[in-house]
Amino acid sequence: MKRVTGIGGIFFKSPDPERLGTWYRDHLGLDVSDWGGAIFQWGGPDSEAGMTIWSAFAQDTKKMEPGSASFMINFRVDDLDALLAAMRAEGCHVLDETESSDFGKFGWVIDPDGNKIELWEPPAGQ
Repeated sequence: MKRVTGIGGIFFKSPDPERLGTWYRDHLGLDVSDWGGAIFQWGGPDSEAGMTIWSAFAQDTKKMEPGSASFMINFRVDDLDALLAAMRAEGCHVLDETESSDFGKFGWVIDPDGNKIELWEPPAGQ
């Protein structure tokens, strides 16, 4: 079973996400969208190979809880259910909740340092 196949996103807290997004746009050239993040299409803008998302969240976001860090990495995976089952069997701290949407399937684990890690199985074809 493949485990991680790539980085799907990098998310972190900011006291002023809009200001931070502007800085990343102006100084690093990120194409920060109105929703506050940037999408990097693997293989170019018209490619269906995949993507990585960069996004800043408000300082009071609950998205990283129960993790203790101000950031969260999203890893792409091939088979979320199988990976979560394997990690449970290996004694990892796997959160019970999962989520499915048009964007794919999501699950979460907490690493030994208390960081929440998001695991994402994209929809078929992405």
